[in-house]
Amino acid sequence: MKYYPLRPIQRWLVDTHFNKAKSTMMNIGGLFKLSASIDMNHLADAINSVLEEYDIFHCRFIFHPETSDLCQIFDGAPERVFLERLSEKDFQQRMESLREPYYLINRPLYRIYLMQTPKSKYLYADFYHAIMDGVASSYLFVKAVDAAYRGRQKKTAPSYAEYVEEESKIPVEELAEGHAYWKKMLAPFDPAKHLPPVNVKGVAAWTQGKLSYEFKNFTEEFFRTTRINENNFFLGASMLTLAKITGTKESIMSWIHNGRTNMRERRLMGLMLEQYPCAWDFHEDISIGEFLNRLEGQNQIGMKYRKSLNLIYNEGLEDDCVSFIFQKYINGDLIFADTPAEVVYLPPNEISAAENALDIEVESEDTGTYLLSLDYDASRYSEDEMLKFAKTMNNILIAMRDVNKKFSDILG
Repeated sequence: MKYYPLRPIQRWLVDTHFNKAKSTMMNIGGLFKLSASIDMNHLADAINSVLEEYDIFHCRFIFHPETSDLCQIFDGAPERVFLERLSEKDFQQRMESLREPYYLINRPLYRIYLMQTPKSKYLYADFYHAIMDGVASSYLFVKAVDAAYRGRQKKTAPSYAEYVEEESKIPVEELAEGHAYWKKMLAPFDPAKHLPPVNVKGVAAWTQGKLSYEFKNFTEEFFRTTRINENNFFLGASMLTLAKITGTKESIMSWIHNGRTNMRERRLMGLMLEQYPCAWDFHEDISIGEFLNRLEGQNQIGMKYRKSLNLIYNEGLEDDCVSFIFQKYINGDLIFADTPAEVVYLPPNEISAAENALDIEVESEDTGTYLLSLDYDASRYSEDEMLKFAKTMNNILIAMRDVNKKFSDILG
């Protein structure tokens, strides 16, 4: 048996899950209502062929017999999928049971069920976040199953185990320059300066808070008439909002990227998420246009040093930082074998994977609008304070449409 270390991002997710989180982390997947024309037994065969072909589905987390350290193997037998015929009542009971946590050590790290009731056909799938990200589960997995169902499956699935092994053997000296870059960026971080000021007293422990806010008078139409990157624009707006809310004219935070940067990785099923630190001093009064160009440049440099992020994860250097993610709208219907599959339920990740002070998520809606979700520590911030943050960010987005405006026009 060959033992592989957990990748740094895997280790970070597992550690935050077991040490901090009040979550099962089974938050990547969902329930899909399939077309009546789907051959469910043929679909089971297609899913099982994909599970056999991709080694990520053979992955098990185990304790190393010599070191007792948590590691992973890639030779576990996949959990085969079979069609189940259930009554409507049994189906509802099954869905309730799937919301419960389950044992993760030396077991399959996914759950896939094909279920047929007297009225409908369903596919349920979820994946432990430390082995699969959203791109892998919502796109690559579905694409591979669809190809297998059509008889077009490719037998050259790239190996996640090989990727893990290659990454673990990168010499430390090759990572040193990146380590220095990230340490320098994060060295000035101070929660008193770079997080919104605490405005709640008397709540001792981390408590989950969530606020949703649809941006007003700002739509996707703006990006259709410019060459501005949406992710970069909203990241810049988040940084400016933090600088204004804190009154420091500084931002140190992080942004999340799907982590696939080349053709091999774009085909790689597994966890490829990365969380990049970013920082800006807004005292130099430049235009929004120049800021966005420079910020894009900073992000490109960061991606050059992405392998050196192991230092960030291993030492928890950005654990207290605000994080940002931009999500493009995923159409409510999934096309599978030329038929629509209705999304019935997507796990909402009701409790954060980590007890962060503030997470900023901007989602592009199919209506052309944008929804802001703030997941925050309610022992630090009130809902009113988070609403103030959302409205401030809304105003900054509107102001940023004039790329000739300067920081002083926005921050004062």
